[in-house]
Order: sequence, then structure tokens, then C-alpha cells
Amino acid sequence: PVLLGGIFKATNNKPPMEAFFGILNKNEYQSTEMERFQKRHGITKFKMNPHFPVMTLQVMRGAIGAQKDGYLDKYINEVLRHMWEEPKKMDDPDVIRKAFEESGFNAGKLMEQMQDPEIKTQLIANTEGAVKRGTFGIPTFFVDEEIYFGKDTLWQVEEVLAG
Repeated sequence: PVLLGGIFKATNNKPPMEAFFGILNKNEYQSTEMERFQKRHGITKFKMNPHFPVMTLQVMRGAIGAQKDGYLDKYINEVLRHMWEEPKKMDDPDVIRKAFEESGFNAGKLMEQMQDPEIKTQLIANTEGAVKRGTFGIPTFFVDEEIYFGKDTLWQVEEVLAG
């Protein structure tokens, strides 16, 4: 788990909506490409979150807690469901708590972990480590020392992993 805003700040990068603002046809094309990607990969439940952009600091701290307690994969699946399938305002602590409860997580423990100085420090360290390794945005994938950026490189990652 890393903090995308921290990566952007450290690398002088900007979110696509900001970087592409004012470029005629760019955002429309991005929407078309997103639809193509979803169709190609059988993604049928995606809904644009009306609260986007959502500050992910709290849920990323929660991810560190979930990782520490051994259920990061389930946590990621559930947070993504609450963000992009059943769009919720996942930067509102009350909404986050209810989403965690709905997902069957120990919401009280996760909410406490999100305020734990050790967890905060780990998220910062993960983010700094990702930048040092070459990350400038998300999604970024590493296969050994080779970096791949963006959803459009997934086929390359799959190809390399398949040998």
C-alpha cells in the first residue's frame, strides 16, 4: 500500500484529470478507452464514483493494518467494491466504518489502526520506497527490476510472468 498523493507530490506529477484539463477531446478519449478496457476484461460492475476524487489516506492506512493482520487481498477487493461497484464516499470516517462492517471486517480495530503512528509511518515508508524504485503513478507493476506503468501494460506483465 502506498499513497498516490504522496507519489504525485514527490515526483511533481498530477492526476490525469488535472494534467489533461483543457486539452480538447482528451478526457472524452480517456472515457472511451476506459469503456474498451472494461469490455476487454469483462469488468461489468464498475460505476464512476460520484464522490471522485476521493482522498484515500484513511483507506490506505487501513490497507497497512489489513496487511499486518494477513487479509490485504480481501481488504483491497472490498474497498474497491465500495469505491467502484457500490460507490461510497470512502474518505468519510462514518462511511468507511459502515463499509468495513458490511464487509465483515473488525471496523473498530481498523479505525484504530488508521490512527496508529506505526501504521502512518509504514505508509510513508512504502510511498517513499515506491518513488525510490521508480514509481511516478499508479498502477505501477514491477517484475524483478523491470517497471511497468498503467493498466495498458497489464498484457506485458502477463507475458513476462508467463515466460
